[in-house]
Amino acid sequence: MEIMEVSLGNAIETVNLNMTYRSGKVDVPAVQDVNLTVKNGEFIAIMGPSGCGKTTLLHLLGGLLQPTGGKVLIDGIDISGLADGERTTVRRKKIGYVFQRFNLLPTLTARGNIELAKKIHGNGIEHPIGAGKIFEMLGLSGKENSRPLELSGGEQQRVAIARAVINKPSIILADEPTGSLDSRNSRTVLEMLRNLNETLGQSIVIITHDADAASTADRVIEMKDGRILNPKSQFSFKPELERFY
Repeated sequence: MEIMEVSLGNAIETVNLNMTYRSGKVDVPAVQDVNLTVKNGEFIAIMGPSGCGKTTLLHLLGGLLQPTGGKVLIDGIDISGLADGERTTVRRKKIGYVFQRFNLLPTLTARGNIELAKKIHGNGIEHPIGAGKIFEMLGLSGKENSRPLELSGGEQQRVAIARAVINKPSIILADEPTGSLDSRNSRTVLEMLRNLNETLGQSIVIITHDADAASTADRVIEMKDGRILNPKSQFSFKPELERFY
């Protein structure tokens, strides 16, 4: 099956998206009727309490899970109906992931982790600004030959970000990217993501329960009980939202 690409000006779009898990004889809805659009070059944050479905939603957006209902479109491609191999191809070409726990291989240097990501993606494409410039942008110059255990938590997360952007994906998905960091390193990582968004034009979606992290984004989306509460609104974080966290 050939993967057809149709550019609609949106990086991500979901249509009546649902994900239900089976627990014994009980269906447990994790994501319910989500309609969400992320424009090309947009930086959004998805907030909500633990268990509200935000990580499940991120995995659906990235094609790591197949929905039980509805659609996910990535750059106009409906990935929800693709076979596993075809969905993997879209992920490799278009999506970079940043995880809370970094997921760096401890035996490889910072550069080695990035080189491995290039090989796994299989397309051999490196962002035209180059790995050296990305290291410089992320404040990692001189750390290229350091192994993860020789780096601070903030530096490891920045290596994870470099790994996510090196293959020139149009979308970056980050699951609690500051969840394992102290406040100073959290601010640094968020500033780096914002800088990458503005400099490289990549669409970024972060999952967070941290109001300060969310305030970095162009738009903040609230989730509760698997549902999006404000899919079209754009606002700065408001004190009254603290009741959710």
